[in-house]
Amino acid sequence: SCCEDVVECRKYARRTFLAPMNLIDTHCHLDAAEFDPDRLRVRERARAAGVECVVLPAVDLASFDPVQAWAHTHGDAYAWGIHPLYVLRAPEDVMDRVAAALDQARHDPHLVAVGEIGLDFFVPCLDAAAQARQEALCAAQLAMAAEVDLPVILHSRRAVDRLLALLRRSKVRAGIAHAFNGSDQQAHAFLDLGFKLGFGGAMTFERALQLRRLARSLPDNAFVLETDAPDMVPQWLYRTAAERAAGAVMRNEPGELLRIATVLAELRGSTVAEIAHITQANALHALPKLVGLT
Repeated sequence: SCCEDVVECRKYARRTFLAPMNLIDTHCHLDAAEFDPDRLRVRERARAAGVECVVLPAVDLASFDPVQAWAHTHGDAYAWGIHPLYVLRAPEDVMDRVAAALDQARHDPHLVAVGEIGLDFFVPCLDAAAQARQEALCAAQLAMAAEVDLPVILHSRRAVDRLLALLRRSKVRAGIAHAFNGSDQQAHAFLDLGFKLGFGGAMTFERALQLRRLARSLPDNAFVLETDAPDMVPQWLYRTAAERAAGAVMRNEPGELLRIATVLAELRGSTVAEIAHITQANALHALPKLVGLT
């Protein structure tokens, strides 16, 4: 039952840590269809594990209302933007509609960022015209974020340097480089622009040598925690292709943030309580309107 799940999470948290955690999941798609059967149960498990606030970034126009409604009902936060992988299917007037929505909701205390926006050149067969449209809509959304004085939540795959170039030409109020997995130089380029780096499930894999080295070496003010649930599963939830073909399910949850924080603490030779404190402070710095929700 839901109550049994929550009790087990609380027992685990009390057994493992001396003080309650105050964790912020800075990137979670709790509106995704994967959570339709048990969304409230998932959020209660996360709360029992110390996740006090979840940030829900939209990916397209259709997700604007659901993430806003959830945030208002459950005391969480949301962001509005068009994900780069949804750019090509977006209507021609999409930027006008995003601009109108942001202008109308700019004073909503639960709207903490513009996102999830960015560039994604990882997709096979993405031609130059498609890349150009991604860049144009990303630049437009950066300008909108600056106009409404909101930070941004960025997505980038195989396009970090191109995204950094757009950021340097914008007047955006920094934010979070979600699911960062780049080089030392790229990490410090984001930090120099005032951004925090999002660390999540990818960091928990032992084979992620570069990312784990960054997690050990970056300064305390460099990173925030995220799950990207239901995606970006941590190592303990990963299932092989053969297992998935046999029916195994891979679904991440915001409640996994506690174990992700534990991995980060181990990598840095710190305690989970310290990591919770540091990453909460960093999240509030990156997304200042979270202060009113935590």
